[in-house]
Amino acid sequence: MAETILKVQDVVKTFGGLHAVNRVTFDLAEGEVMGLIGPNGAGKTTLFNVISGYYPPTQGRIHFKGQDVSGVPPYKLAAIGIGRTFQVVKPFPGLSVLENVIIAGLCRYGTRRASEKHAWKILDFTGLADQADKSAANLTLAGRKRLEISKALALEPSLLLLDEVVAGLNPTEADKTIELILKIKGFGISILIVEHIMRVIMNLSDRVVVLNFGQQIALGKPADVARDPMVIQAYFGEDAA
Repeated sequence: MAETILKVQDVVKTFGGLHAVNRVTFDLAEGEVMGLIGPNGAGKTTLFNVISGYYPPTQGRIHFKGQDVSGVPPYKLAAIGIGRTFQVVKPFPGLSVLENVIIAGLCRYGTRRASEKHAWKILDFTGLADQADKSAANLTLAGRKRLEISKALALEPSLLLLDEVVAGLNPTEADKTIELILKIKGFGISILIVEHIMRVIMNLSDRVVVLNFGQQIALGKPADVARDPMVIQAYFGEDAA
């Protein structure tokens, strides 16, 4: 049985009187892909920000590889193996695709030479090597999303947090991104993915956790979650329950 790499225990995040995340609990195993879904405003990105250190939890704990990392800042989490992409892709301005990945890799590799050698391997893997010298700002949306993944992989993470890396892509681009994520999974990297496109979640996830108004309302295999009356109601309203 695979070891637990991430443990989220009764996590609460409040902003003033608003409970953006309210007592969410789940474990993620080594090599597992878990989908994180829910309607708009459900608390998905807030939970991502708590796990990745951008917000400290108001209550509850986050454990990574058995270590309590609650409230640990992102740069320290990156150094111990947690990589993250962002919903709004923002390459480092004025730099090439290769330079973007080199900078990301410096957290793991102390010198430019070592980081550049590693960056070329990442770009080969993600299919961006032929655009290495291109300005990152001139990439297509699909290219920028792939660059986001490349920058996260430059950290050599054992846990990868993917925030809507398929959103906005056409079906062909989406399928290529799904293939890339499955390749990443094949290396044993654990993945937590937020995505609105249900086809993507169903194709990628071993299990799915569902949030609604900050509350965890379901956790299980994708097919089981898709049939859950509370999930159907959250997405489609009272009449669908």
